[in-house]
Amino acid sequence: MSSASASPHLPLADTPLIFLDLETTGTRATRDRITEIAALKVLDGEVVDRFVTLVDPGVLIPQAITGLTGISDETVQGQPAFETIADEFRHWAEGGILVAHNARFDISFLRNEYRRLGGRFHARVICTLRLSRQLEPGFHHYGLDDLIARHGLSCSARHRARGDAEALLTLWQHWSRHHQTERIESLALAQERNSSLPAHLDPNLLDELPTRPGVYLFYGQDRMPLYIGKSINLRSRVLSHFNSDHRNDREMKIMRQLHHLDWHETSGDLGAQLLESHLVKQLSPIYNRKLRRQSSLKTWWWRTAAERPELAGAEALGQASDGTAFGMFRSRGEATKALRQIAEEHGLCPRVLGLESGRGRCFAHQLGRCSGACCGEESIEVHSERALAALEGLRVRHWPWPGRVAFREHDDQGVPTYHLVDQWCYLGSFSHLMEAPESGTPVSFDADTYRILRRFMPEYADSDDIIALD
Repeated sequence: MSSASASPHLPLADTPLIFLDLETTGTRATRDRITEIAALKVLDGEVVDRFVTLVDPGVLIPQAITGLTGISDETVQGQPAFETIADEFRHWAEGGILVAHNARFDISFLRNEYRRLGGRFHARVICTLRLSRQLEPGFHHYGLDDLIARHGLSCSARHRARGDAEALLTLWQHWSRHHQTERIESLALAQERNSSLPAHLDPNLLDELPTRPGVYLFYGQDRMPLYIGKSINLRSRVLSHFNSDHRNDREMKIMRQLHHLDWHETSGDLGAQLLESHLVKQLSPIYNRKLRRQSSLKTWWWRTAAERPELAGAEALGQASDGTAFGMFRSRGEATKALRQIAEEHGLCPRVLGLESGRGRCFAHQLGRCSGACCGEESIEVHSERALAALEGLRVRHWPWPGRVAFREHDDQGVPTYHLVDQWCYLGSFSHLMEAPESGTPVSFDADTYRILRRFMPEYADSDDIIALD
């Protein structure tokens, strides 16, 4: 199934405007479903047709949604499923421009409904939320309730599709009386050039986005940090967020809350990764889950001359003597699972490794999966040697320099930036080495910096771009 092709960019007066509202079972377009559609087709200011129907979502409607909309499982019983009205709605809306408040929400649900049927949905769209911010700057809130109250408009049934669609039409008619038609039309058609932008975001910011490496920051209302990312091409990466939100629930949540965008250019990919990790820890944006504070990290710490490793916390990762750390795990369970898998792959004894209690032959030996360190068939010394060799791939490397070093990275013009690091802890980036602070501030091991630098080590091997400062 495919949608109708978009109509040419005609003046709004010559194109039907379709004031649309949906009710749904929730806010996640990839999981939740449509329960009601209302669309008013308007030409020359007059309603010429309506498309209003309840929809059986095929899933249970949560009580909270029923309390808000009044639409229950009983309400939609016997109503058509979306698949039975999909072709009819597509043909009915053909040639028009959909007008919706926070249109990303409604369009994302339509796109996902058609995708489930193996098709695609495209339409020209005007978002009245974005339009209201441009026509009426200076207010703090632009929700439909706020606009209705601000202008003294009426709504026959708020949170029902038909009532909200009629309220949108009333709002549009109010704007038509109080603003020049040319201005409304100009702003509306400009939205099509930035059709994928979040409603609250200033589109002029995108004109300033560079195509260079760096870190970008998404902020919500009152500058609340939402998400921090990095890329070797800031412009391309940021725009990709706007184009994929209808396919990803997390992206949709971020885009709905996004009010401001900021960025920091870097000399290259290394600088972008180090800065991203630093800013995530500093600002704790609510949608960054991969780069977290490492207080709960676990590692297998094998002390010199010990028979087995012991589970230790993040504090062991920075130790440079008396043993070796193997692996960085988010939990005790993850660490235990990794060690158990290594034991199975290399015929190591889970009892000697401390993975199970008891005396005598372990259960793995009875199954032929243990070489017998538990019952004297293999010496503890040989078992320890084999275990250390098996764990080698997880070894956390000690800091190989006596003190601080600077990783020099050049941009595409050959201009250097110096990334200062000590004991796998990122201390900042500087245009000149003389700007680097004096040594003396205590540092601690940072797992993210460690992972980043270990990935980049091959690029710096046999080069003069690692500069020891102490």
